[in-house]
Amino acid sequence: MPNRPLHARATMGALIALLFSTAVAAQDLAVVGARVYPAPDAAPIDDATVVIRDGRITAVGARASVVVPSGIRVVDGRGTSVTAGFWNSHIHLIKPPFLSPGVQPAAALDEALRERFTRWGFTTLFDIASLPGDARGLRARIEGGEVVGPQLLTVDMPFFPEHGTPIYVRELWEQTKAPSAEVATAEQARSRVRAQIQAGADGVKLFTGAILGGPGKVLPMPQDIAKAAVDEAHAHRKPVFAHPTDRAGLDVAVDSGVDVLAHAAPDAGEWSPDFVARLKAGNVAFVPTLTLFDSELRREAVPEPVLAKFVGAAQQQLGAMAQGGGPVLFGTDAGYIDIYDTRLEYQLMAASGLDWRQILASLTTAPAQHFGQAAVRGRVAEGLAGDLVLLGSDPQATPEAYADVRMTVRGGRVIYEAAAIADDVRDGD
Repeated sequence: MPNRPLHARATMGALIALLFSTAVAAQDLAVVGARVYPAPDAAPIDDATVVIRDGRITAVGARASVVVPSGIRVVDGRGTSVTAGFWNSHIHLIKPPFLSPGVQPAAALDEALRERFTRWGFTTLFDIASLPGDARGLRARIEGGEVVGPQLLTVDMPFFPEHGTPIYVRELWEQTKAPSAEVATAEQARSRVRAQIQAGADGVKLFTGAILGGPGKVLPMPQDIAKAAVDEAHAHRKPVFAHPTDRAGLDVAVDSGVDVLAHAAPDAGEWSPDFVARLKAGNVAFVPTLTLFDSELRREAVPEPVLAKFVGAAQQQLGAMAQGGGPVLFGTDAGYIDIYDTRLEYQLMAASGLDWRQILASLTTAPAQHFGQAAVRGRVAEGLAGDLVLLGSDPQATPEAYADVRMTVRGGRVIYEAAAIADDVRDGD
């Protein structure tokens, strides 16, 4: 399984369900006059029109060649850039109002999702560790139309090694009286993987290197336990994320066959071309979360040279992965850190050597491919889900353009809109 992309194992029924999950709330609309970026490996289309009907893209092309149906909303796209909807492949729903979302006011959830996520162009989020049931509860309210939000995937509760609950989540676990997330045996790991997937989890998250506090105090997950969890998840056709931390945790993760490294591992040293080739051969994707390292070190007020060296090590790993052609996924760790603005992550990715196409791929085609949705999401193309982002500037000019979001559309439904968006532009205007 690790050598096969997850999309190859998705059933057609599941893909159809994903495509039409928001059709009930979809709006027919057209974006006219924009520069459209259909995919990272495709040429942009200038002065283009995109039409969405019944939640799907029904036309995309040069403005002169696309007929806009009467009676639908027409958005002025002049001066904007349009891409497929963005994925954030590393977030956490562990802060209010996302705790016990079933009892939270819909308006509070709407506002939090808008200001923290859809404001930045995200039409899909992958929650990769939260308290039991919280992400699934929020998802139910979104899909039921009660709350406005993105597609939400989740691993539900994470897996910690025995005696390895990370120091930075112990208070949360104690305050909420959540059940222990530690696993002591391979059979316990297999059993909980089955239970969480049966309850609706979309993947599994392993702490293969758990930070216990103090210099060098990182506890690796035993190899047999990690392998048992991975094998069980793969038997259910679900991806496995790993939090590696250091070299030992990285080795456990890769040797166990995980699908995604959820963080860079600056303490593990430089990644060689041979190591990247190993990751690529195993179809292991990489979420660098560079903003996390920068923000945490600044919070601890470490000297600037130390910060630059540590963040630089993470950037070297990202640069090596991108240069070696391994899959890179965009992710911020937002929700654990209180930084939702994506500008810094784009700046750090660009400084690591990624160009605008590679950053766009990390936001669109790469996650759609890796998580089994390439047939329905990730590109601006006829027949695909109507997930779009309208940017106020051009990503070819600056990476920060990906944060200049004017409108976010999920399945034809506008889930974020800046005040400056204008309507009713017609051919010849």
